[in-house]
Amino acid sequence: MHKILFATIAGLLVTFQPVHAANPATGADSIAAIVEEFDAFNRAQDPIRAAQRGDKQAARIWPDNSPPTIAARKAAYRAFRQRLQTLSATGLAGEDELNRALLVDRVNLALDGFAFDEERLPFISGDGFYTTADYAALNTVLGDEAATEAWIARLEALPTYYAREIENMRRGIRTGLTQPTRTVERAIADVRGQLTQADDKSPLLAPFRNVPQSFPADRRAALEAQARDVLHTKVQPAQQSLLQFLEQDYLPAARQDIGISSVPQGKEYYAYLARRHTSTAMTPAEIHALGESEVKRIRARMDQAIAQTGFKGTFQEFLASVRKDPRFYVGAAAYGEKASEIAKRADFSMPKYFGKLPRLSYGVLPMPAGLESSANGYLAGSPEQGVAGMVVYKPWMAEKMPTFGLAAWVLHEGVPGHHHQISLSQELTDLPEFRRADDVTAYVEGWGLYSEYLGEEMGIYRDPYEQFGRLSLEIWRACRLVVDTGMHVMGWSRDRAMACLQENSALAPAEIEFEIDRYIAWPGQALAYKIGELKIIELRQRAATRLGAKFDLREFHDLVLGAGPMPLDLLEARVDRWIEARAVR
Repeated sequence: MHKILFATIAGLLVTFQPVHAANPATGADSIAAIVEEFDAFNRAQDPIRAAQRGDKQAARIWPDNSPPTIAARKAAYRAFRQRLQTLSATGLAGEDELNRALLVDRVNLALDGFAFDEERLPFISGDGFYTTADYAALNTVLGDEAATEAWIARLEALPTYYAREIENMRRGIRTGLTQPTRTVERAIADVRGQLTQADDKSPLLAPFRNVPQSFPADRRAALEAQARDVLHTKVQPAQQSLLQFLEQDYLPAARQDIGISSVPQGKEYYAYLARRHTSTAMTPAEIHALGESEVKRIRARMDQAIAQTGFKGTFQEFLASVRKDPRFYVGAAAYGEKASEIAKRADFSMPKYFGKLPRLSYGVLPMPAGLESSANGYLAGSPEQGVAGMVVYKPWMAEKMPTFGLAAWVLHEGVPGHHHQISLSQELTDLPEFRRADDVTAYVEGWGLYSEYLGEEMGIYRDPYEQFGRLSLEIWRACRLVVDTGMHVMGWSRDRAMACLQENSALAPAEIEFEIDRYIAWPGQALAYKIGELKIIELRQRAATRLGAKFDLREFHDLVLGAGPMPLDLLEARVDRWIEARAVR
């Protein structure tokens, strides 16, 4: 799982003014004009990312998902769709053709999503609007007095941000769309934890701990004192009000059924989410069947890995053995050191498999304070702000997580996985902004899982146990296809879903419980990993078969990553064009 530290749907449309630029030669609309305006539209509605790119006004505000803003956003998307429909694809080629196709997909998907009023669910298990500021703080650099004053203004704006999201949740209560009880209880615990943080541990004050030495000490102290005052007099009272709302109003209204199909329009909503996260037209039934097939295939490979360890016994006996084997459990410090060592070995192998490497560095770090309920994962850096990427783990969970799966996880989150892919996208400055920032789940998470697969060729897995760990993580993603569709469409219980992971993977019990709760709160997202990975492997095999000796793996990887995230059908078309062009050289 990765975290992108900017909002893909945040609203400030009051600042967006349509231009409807025309081609000066013909007076007609052009794809270049539409792209330029769409990028401006995204900048206007996304203050988190805009601030990361240096927008000083955006650095003072938070997303606005209030009903009037959503209505304006919907109208803007409708206008873009009309212009794209009017614009003929005839004569478009190369990047213009791809830009149009990507815009059509993105606009249509967004418009379809408006039917479900997703703003009623502004949080999932361990993450949501109440952690937005904590994430933003990680990419906030207070390099001068103006930046510092902007961060304080942001803190002052948090109560309004929370109030808007509370109103969205109240609408969810009235209309029958709430999160399940366990998800709400986790959010309550998270917010209560925010209220009990000491100032020196608060993520919201963390930017002050990295102020440049050139910043005048007296002025720094005065501004930090002002920020502390805002935290105590405005932010914490708003958090207290949020906690009270969650406990007294939201929790009693939380739904008892874990499946999203139990809510009004639930089955239609899940079908939409499956399409959005997989970027395919696969039905939930087809996805479920694919998951069952993959579980069977991967289990056979796991049996082979077990045999290589010399273990004598059943599959379940092996799982029981490794889950309690002290060799695979270390303290937090040793866990982080081992992960860093794996990352260094992966770095060393990268030039053999990729022609282009990102400039932005990354590190393996404990999870920052305030994000304790978030999943282990990747926190994107910011080249503009000078912030490195971060592969983060929970030190308090390290003693419960077996290390034989650590290598695969590091590859997924670091390189060649999320850090490599996301950082390269950030560097594609010749492409439109929307393409660099797009978060096509099947592409991004599919690449992450493919990176675990690639680790076999890279020689990262050094013994049968680490190979088994890799396969254990792969079958975990295959089980996701089964349990996500099972819970949300087929009426599965939480216990039945947990059994799939307990019986087929070596994940620690605490991890399994956390993961199942995440799938319950975030329907459809878990489908993306395996479906995306399978498509990338399929395209690689197709290219290798068609090109034979002409196939260059480094060139293939650079091609897949070289145009930003995209739906799987457009990625397939891109690879097919490359195959044909390469074949005739």
